[in-house]
Amino acid sequence: MVFSEKQESLVKESWEVMKQNVPELSLRLFTLIMEDAPEAKNMFSFLQNTDEIPQNNPKLRAHAVKVFKTTCESAIQLHEKGKVVVADTTLKWLGAVHLQKGVMYPHFEVVKVALLRTVKEAMGDKWSEEMNGAWTQAYDMLAMAIKDEMKAETAAA
Repeated sequence: MVFSEKQESLVKESWEVMKQNVPELSLRLFTLIMEDAPEAKNMFSFLQNTDEIPQNNPKLRAHAVKVFKTTCESAIQLHEKGKVVVADTTLKWLGAVHLQKGVMYPHFEVVKVALLRTVKEAMGDKWSEEMNGAWTQAYDMLAMAIKDEMKAETAAA
């Protein structure tokens, strides 16, 4: 998959807008995930056995910000690097933790739909089909890198 200069520009442009509101957008992302896949709540130790509103959970807030920033920041490097750039140890850890938590490939689609919706809402009338395509490809490349690490972890076990 080649990530074009135009796609990179669209992702960077939207990331600059979204950086102003990362905590709120991060929670929006996870709220959408929980709405679309309520069973996902059980994958997070800090959400299990609680009826607390996720937005009031400080551990979820911190996790959501980390996930959102990692996704967005890895996306803006795709054109220059031609691949997802996350520290190897971080990528290995992401693969291992996703495997440990029981994440399956369909879960990545739930997150992608929630991410695209979050970006679309954040961008308002600046959202376009081109921007949708850029974010779709950026997310797919990150998801593929994590899935590859999950496969490697399974093969090593």
